[in-house]
Amino acid sequence: MDILIYIVTGLIVGATLLPISRHPHWIVRGMDFPRMQLAICAALLILLQLSTLNHSEPQTWLIIITTTLCLIWQLWWILPYTKLWPVEVHANQTVDATRQLSILTANVLTPNRDAHKLVELVNQYQPDVLVTLESDQWWENQLECLEADMPETMKCPLDNLYGMHVYSRLPLHEKEIAYLVEDDIPSMHTLVELPTGDLVRMHFLHPAPPSPTENPESAERDAELIIVARSVGDSDQPIIVTGDLNDVAWSRTTRLFRKLSGLLDPRVGRGMFNTFHVKYPLLRWPLDHLFHSEHFTVQSIQRLPSIGSDHFPLFSRLAFTPVKGKGQDGLSADQDDKAFATSITQSQNVTKEDVPTPAIK
Repeated sequence: MDILIYIVTGLIVGATLLPISRHPHWIVRGMDFPRMQLAICAALLILLQLSTLNHSEPQTWLIIITTTLCLIWQLWWILPYTKLWPVEVHANQTVDATRQLSILTANVLTPNRDAHKLVELVNQYQPDVLVTLESDQWWENQLECLEADMPETMKCPLDNLYGMHVYSRLPLHEKEIAYLVEDDIPSMHTLVELPTGDLVRMHFLHPAPPSPTENPESAERDAELIIVARSVGDSDQPIIVTGDLNDVAWSRTTRLFRKLSGLLDPRVGRGMFNTFHVKYPLLRWPLDHLFHSEHFTVQSIQRLPSIGSDHFPLFSRLAFTPVKGKGQDGLSADQDDKAFATSITQSQNVTKEDVPTPAIK
């Protein structure tokens, strides 16, 4: 039993130390994902160590202290996404309906044929904007029924798991589909006009994940997030970025995105809202995201029921409150962050100028 405990302790330590490296290999970056699971394993392991090992031996306390440090390190990353942490974005339930903006983000899973489930959710929740990821021509045909109530659209049906569609009840201006880093991975960029006439700059993203079957490294995903972050970070417009970022909320890359963009995460202090994987409750992570500028406060954010995909939809309702939103503090980038971001974008030969910047003319 002692040998088994030593082996498991070594695995926990290795999994904790690996993502400290900035190496982009998918195995290294993949260890950003299971921090909650690793924290639970570390906590259980500490109990096992305390109840099984010989407390009179110095190495026992060395192992217990080491595991405890691993637990603390994992909790440092994930605690902001629990209700134990102060909220980053203020709540607001009193704003006028004309100053509200609701967004439903849904990775539909291309081979999924339960389109009626998504249509039912759209009819039930009545989002102002719907963005679908992994939607191909079949999905476009199935969702055509939404256009009676959501006539403003952006369509990019693809068969490579990176198709994307946007449907909106509100007017869309300066619509543009761009391929920011990879030639077959689209993104969408537009201005959404609120009933008040205010314009909100929106970016819809779905970069490819680091994985053995797609990109062996995270450099492409990271570069796309960084150039979008730098682009919106230079703007004082109301901004929303949403989509399946193929990264967890607490990863080094997503934190870097937040630092460079200045955007806020409404999940901080409210919960993880794990959207993937639907079928494996013990292996779920927050892969679908919504970030916004300080012009907004939060009315609600929730994970919706399954639509037959491997992702749950994410539904967010924001209030456009530029004055009340002041004083909401996010993360700030230091020189090391900026230098690291530059090295990533240079490796992919991309810059923030590649990002469409819809703006008031």
